[in-house]
Amino acid sequence: MSEGIQKFLFPGEQAAGRFATIGVPAPEFFGPLAAVAETVCGVLLLGGLLTRLAVVPMLVNIVLALALTKVPILWSGSADKPKAHGFWDMAHEARTGWAMLLGLMFLLTVGPGRWSLDALLARRLAVPLPVNGDDAMSGSIVS
Repeated sequence: MSEGIQKFLFPGEQAAGRFATIGVPAPEFFGPLAAVAETVCGVLLLGGLLTRLAVVPMLVNIVLALALTKVPILWSGSADKPKAHGFWDMAHEARTGWAMLLGLMFLLTVGPGRWSLDALLARRLAVPLPVNGDDAMSGSIVS
């Protein structure tokens, strides 16, 4: 979420300017799009609202970030980190990206926790199940 806000505050360094440096096509479009996605989805994930839906754009975002800025370090250095090269520099630069990727995959797989807004809404909107033959549709005769 903070990265998204920074893309709004410092577009030349964090959004369109950086995207142009690393070779993203149409950086004037994709910079603000990334800022909106990171901010909105970050807020949704923090609150646990629409969790699995919010994870999807963030997964796309982090995979592209790793592919465009961290993987090139393995061979010759990234456009935004020209002096970094090799496995250890890439591992150092990508550590938070990998943590975010794995965290997002966990949320996509497991879903929100019991204290999330998703869980609260599910409890509030849940239809109560019939108990002890209270279901008139079951065909049983209660004496």
